[in-house]
Amino acid sequence: MKYIFTIPGEAKGKGRPKFARMGNFVKTYTPKDTANYESLVKLYFTVAYPERSILKNALRMSIIVRTAIPKSFSKKKNQLAMDGYIFPTKKPDADNIIKIIADSLNGVAYEDDRQIVSLSYDKYYSTVPYVAVSIEELNNTLL
Repeated sequence: MKYIFTIPGEAKGKGRPKFARMGNFVKTYTPKDTANYESLVKLYFTVAYPERSILKNALRMSIIVRTAIPKSFSKKKNQLAMDGYIFPTKKPDADNIIKIIADSLNGVAYEDDRQIVSLSYDKYYSTVPYVAVSIEELNNTLL
């Protein structure tokens, strides 16, 4: 079984949990931006696969991030970015992007992100920003 879907727009990274004092207790909560992007990931996955089954075996995940070219780039630098000679090294970090997507799909595409045993991640410039996600269920043979 293999799922492939796209999330339009700029990628977001997983935000750190926030804490609020409630009398003698401390409440932990997810930042609003993180919760909204997790909902967006779930939405695009469920729209792409309304009749899905939750994957139960080991998984290979691939994430390709296409981020907008900065308006400050010169025409020459813009072309170099489009041709793949300049890579985006700006935030969000790879680990935070991977974390928000993997966490978002818990219980929706697969039981838990602990099932991911193989992962690839790439980040490039593009005229149209989006995130492409591929999730493939592996059999119990060698990768």
